[in-house]
Amino acid sequence: MNRHTGEGGKDMEYTIIEGNYAKIGVSKMADTVYFTFEGEKEKKCAILLYTSNEEQVKIPVPDEYCIGALRSVGIRGLKWKKLNYNYEFDGKLVFDRHARKVIGREKWADPERLQAHHQVRAGFDFAEFDWCGDRFPEIPREQMVMYKLNVRSFTMDGGALGRKKGTFAGVMDKIPYLKELGVTSLELMPVYEFEELMAPKGVQRDVESWSENAKEGYLLEEDKAPAYKINCWGYLPGDYYAPKASYASTDEPSVELKKLIRELHKNQMECILEMYFDEKMNQNIAVEILRYWVMEYHVDGFHLLGAALSVDAMAQDLILRRTKLFAEGFSQRLFKETPSYPHLFVYNDDFLYASRKLLSCNNGNMPELLNQLKRQNEVFGFVNFVAGNNGFTLADLFSYNEKHNAENGEDNQDGLVWNFSCNCGVEGTTRKRTILEYRKKQMRNAAVLVLIGQGVPLLMAGDEFGNSQQGNNNCYCQDNPTGWVNWSGRKRNAPYAKFVQQMLAFRRQHPILRSSLPMKMYDYASKGYPDLSYHGENAWISSGSLCPHAAGILYYGAYAKRPDGTEDDFLYIGLNFHIQPQSLALPKLPHRMRWYVAADTADKATPFYETPKPVEKKHQIELPAQAIVILVGK
Repeated sequence: MNRHTGEGGKDMEYTIIEGNYAKIGVSKMADTVYFTFEGEKEKKCAILLYTSNEEQVKIPVPDEYCIGALRSVGIRGLKWKKLNYNYEFDGKLVFDRHARKVIGREKWADPERLQAHHQVRAGFDFAEFDWCGDRFPEIPREQMVMYKLNVRSFTMDGGALGRKKGTFAGVMDKIPYLKELGVTSLELMPVYEFEELMAPKGVQRDVESWSENAKEGYLLEEDKAPAYKINCWGYLPGDYYAPKASYASTDEPSVELKKLIRELHKNQMECILEMYFDEKMNQNIAVEILRYWVMEYHVDGFHLLGAALSVDAMAQDLILRRTKLFAEGFSQRLFKETPSYPHLFVYNDDFLYASRKLLSCNNGNMPELLNQLKRQNEVFGFVNFVAGNNGFTLADLFSYNEKHNAENGEDNQDGLVWNFSCNCGVEGTTRKRTILEYRKKQMRNAAVLVLIGQGVPLLMAGDEFGNSQQGNNNCYCQDNPTGWVNWSGRKRNAPYAKFVQQMLAFRRQHPILRSSLPMKMYDYASKGYPDLSYHGENAWISSGSLCPHAAGILYYGAYAKRPDGTEDDFLYIGLNFHIQPQSLALPKLPHRMRWYVAADTADKATPFYETPKPVEKKHQIELPAQAIVILVGK
């Protein structure tokens, strides 16, 4: 052991020992703080310690404390509660990419930090957190209802009060609302530390970061945009071990995020994190990052974005074996080794486009939609959605034909080109009552499609009450009312919000709509009816014989059991995306049973009936133009 004195503005007594190579980052054991980081022997490495008044102490890291590309030292006698740190490699300032806490980014979109020397530093986070016996909910996929949000945009406009705006605490205040709505799984867009400011070219950063976009900057014409462009969504490489400091209402972002997750679990809700990894990300490090968030923050799942990382190792990892993983796809080799992975999910873009094409009368066809509605898999799950952050909101899908992204500063060249939207006759806002009612009907149609599909339904924040982004289909840089969820819409569009909530409750009440197994479309258990069948002008026909824009779907509830052990009802869903009313055949029910209307999206007054009303004709139903009717047989 040797005693050293710092080389900076303030002397400090401490003792250096060889570190702990097994745990990358900064850790603490008894009175020793361990620093383990990437640092080749060829580099001259040092630890820079900052006091509260930003005085520095430089501690050289001996070359002998190196194994492979890892350096590790333990420092005894360190009063870490009053200190922050950075690294120095060959005289160059380097931020710890494994830091558990980031100092200097507490203020959202503050341009001063990009130019201030030593302002961004790593902090020590050794505080114990009482999880109060917290357990992972492990909600089965057939019971899941997902809700995706951005922490800041979700809580900035009336979603929270005072310091809670734009924070984890603001989201936590919304848990009662989300639970009442019927949400089981909350998907958070990136909450790890990322640099939201994309600096103009020529501004030098004194701390290296994984965020190349932030470092290199985004050059905009002076007369068109501000000096700094903001990336609100966080789809950038970042400091993956630290929760975002500006998303916290206190100076303890890790504690605030843990409180949010603990409260979600108390309410039997899951927390899913989006993780963006670029092509430079090491597979082993990616697995380590996911492990850390599961063990340290009790995260229930991850939506993996960016680089085409193989999820094989993640899916089979012993710690991640029950953690839900959402990705674009999975290798066939994975499923040959193990027959089923119920914790793996694919985002079903095919469902989105099949639904939008029919809703907008844009070359859609009924067989394609029917195939997506019944799409289920014994091996992994599907996530169904009609709108997300990438593209129009649900309301804008029926208000705009063209994207209106001029405010993004990219000459309207960004965002999706093919939206398969329909403005219903007028581009943007209108006072024409007929068009407004038409738009509301189409929104109800879209909500029904998402909630009757066999996959996991996903709602984007605000879509449940018709939130609009004024035709901007790429709001990643709009930190303003355009990109924020407008909570006044909840009251303004109360009838639609109530309809969505009623449909969510209807889905929970009918397990036949959310089977864990694929529908076989025949009576394999000899119950008298197939589990799923299709009907057109005549009953009992194949999907290939259906009208391109109208069809009836019969679910036989005997193939699904309620929690109390009773069989589900017969359900008939009549779909008509034609501009004219259509007549469809109703299959004959068992003796003394009849059909009742539970919902009719064309009924602008009461689209969902608290007390289902009898169908006038026993064997036929008239579907209004561009409407969905749900019948219950009992």
